[in-house]
Amino acid sequence: MNISIERKRSDCTALPKGWQREEVLRKTGLTAGKVDVYYYRGVRSDASLVPPIRQTASIFKQPVTVYKTQESKVKTDLKHGTQEKPKQLFWEKRLEGLTACDANGVIGTTSLPKYIKPLGPYTSDATTIQSLATALHVSSQPITGQTGSKQAILENPGVFLNPEQPLIAAVTITKDDVRRQEERVKRARQRLQEALAVA
Repeated sequence: MNISIERKRSDCTALPKGWQREEVLRKTGLTAGKVDVYYYRGVRSDASLVPPIRQTASIFKQPVTVYKTQESKVKTDLKHGTQEKPKQLFWEKRLEGLTACDANGVIGTTSLPKYIKPLGPYTSDATTIQSLATALHVSSQPITGQTGSKQAILENPGVFLNPEQPLIAAVTITKDDVRRQEERVKRARQRLQEALAVA
């Protein structure tokens, strides 16, 4: 059985921008002369249609069939990249008073180089070292230290402290620093080779 219809589509000024109204006139059959009204949002893509829903709303004077022509972005908009737990400020302070040890006892303490300065309220050298070691081990971004001023961080760490960075003042490594470190590594390697040659 062939059904003949005639379609007319226009922008619907009664609804927000982007909605279109389509009138489908039935030209044959028992209901010839009847008009079906459809409202579409966006460009219609027949491949993405879901089963039509017949709705009656106060804005429509008669029941209409609404076709969904685009996927809802509500769920995807809520996801902003990888979902990670927020980091607690000063979590490193929970480790204060703990020391590393092996079977022979406590391992000697480590001191910070002079250009690495602790930054944060009541932050000890040990806490700073733990913070820096954790950042080097866990973080996938460059370690630059805190960019906020010492005064601002001490006054309001919840605003000015970056939990992604260790509890150190901003550090700038120069080419001379890299060169000096490379020389130290070379000297250490030479001493090791000499010690192995004697053994």
